[in-house]
Amino acid sequence: MNLVILDTIFSVVKLPTTEEIPSWAGKGEFFSITRTNEELSIVCSTSNIPDNLLKNVEHDWKCIKVEGVLDFGLTGILASLANPLAENNISIFAISTFNTDYLLIKVHSIEKAKSVLENAGHTFI
Repeated sequence: MNLVILDTIFSVVKLPTTEEIPSWAGKGEFFSITRTNEELSIVCSTSNIPDNLLKNVEHDWKCIKVEGVLDFGLTGILASLANPLAENNISIFAISTFNTDYLLIKVHSIEKAKSVLENAGHTFI
């Protein structure tokens, strides 16, 4: 699989489920907004987040994108990425879209993650 590491540093934010989607959340090359009956979860560029937002924020994530459009009939895509990372004690935050998959990896682990995934047969472009 061909992978690319996005340049941006990301953060993951948890807001109350009743909160309106903030205007800062939907800016940048990649963002994800998910609402459940338990939370409003936002992944966005760290530079978008207001300075006064101090709790329920996880900073310092890099994002690995699976290049290309993945057919819905394919199986094991996330497993082929997540399993070697888990075997090397690298945690992930996974996001899937209609077209492809994304893995958020903590900044301090991104070089190790890249090496692990290359050793598992994946290519970074």
